[in-house]
Amino acid sequence: MAARRVARLAESAAAVEVVALSASPELRALDVPIAERGFVDRDVEGAWLVFACTDDPAVNEAVARSAEQRRVFCVRADHAAGGTARTPAVVERAGLTVAVTGGDDPRRGTALRNAIALALDVGDLPARPTRPPAHGSVALVGGGPGDPDLITVRGRRLVAAADVIVVDRLAPRGLLSTLPSDVEIVDCGKSAHRHNLTQDEINAVLVDRAHAGKRVVRLKGGDPFVFGRGGEELLACVAANVPVSVVPGLSSVLAAPAAATIPLTHRGVAADFTVVSGHLDPGRSPDTGLDWAGLASGPQTLVLLMGMERLESICAQLVEYGRDAATPAAVVHRATLPGQRIVRAPLSKLAGAARTAGVGAPAVVIIGNVVDVLVAPE
Repeated sequence: MAARRVARLAESAAAVEVVALSASPELRALDVPIAERGFVDRDVEGAWLVFACTDDPAVNEAVARSAEQRRVFCVRADHAAGGTARTPAVVERAGLTVAVTGGDDPRRGTALRNAIALALDVGDLPARPTRPPAHGSVALVGGGPGDPDLITVRGRRLVAAADVIVVDRLAPRGLLSTLPSDVEIVDCGKSAHRHNLTQDEINAVLVDRAHAGKRVVRLKGGDPFVFGRGGEELLACVAANVPVSVVPGLSSVLAAPAAATIPLTHRGVAADFTVVSGHLDPGRSPDTGLDWAGLASGPQTLVLLMGMERLESICAQLVEYGRDAATPAAVVHRATLPGQRIVRAPLSKLAGAARTAGVGAPAVVIIGNVVDVLVAPE
């Protein structure tokens, strides 16, 4: 407790002196004067605030008594009512400082502080800035695989504070319903045969709104840098002298297999995995596409994104290049969302099984022996 108190005081540029029979490594790391001895009356002279943080109530009482005699504020860590001052429980988030005091019941104040911190983290409190920022900015936020609960805490907080949201089709759109009506929503959703905005147009929107002094969040599905073209958006912002940050997101590469209880690696089964885009035609030569011959060999797990349109060709190519036709495979449709469906079949039959089940994009394809490793035998 003493180390925590000293750290906070040092952050505020206070002149701190410590008296302790022995100093912990945490206290020594704070680089403040430490007198390793017992407390004496004169230690409180010249101070304006004293903390009694020993584990001996008698010593704490002596400190408080000496401080009161000299009209110096004192906080007793072991018995709040025995001191003449109280330390609030504090939470700081994005320019906000909230201090809660529980009077003589500090644990009560701490519990409320923790609840407020959680509510601020997940955007459940009306903490959106009302004054315009000194300059506009862009945050490329990975929204995760679709379930709004799976966005990061930082991403959720930025969404709640945004003036403009530029949103993808596969982003967690459920978050948008909680935003104030004056937040501008720019829908740039893309699907296989529909584009609301081209990438150049998306880049222009980000730069334009930021130059207008707005807090802009580019809310993307998955992670901004995993098949998300986030790199292009970041470069566009840098070229336009727009402050830009990146918030990682949980990619469907990891989320979809986990939601389907499929481990991408498993001891004795697979030690690695490879992620590929199904956009690339498996019929093209390796120098103009992917090395399907190389992907077909070895025990590694394959994860395919955006592969449903060419699934039949991809599976056939892998079998042709040597992957066992009986290799377990699965399609996970709408992972983590209501209506999630999982289709399992041997590699050579996967495309037909998905077609029969009526499963299409968005979906993640997993190929490898890990697909069945956690399936209970019938």
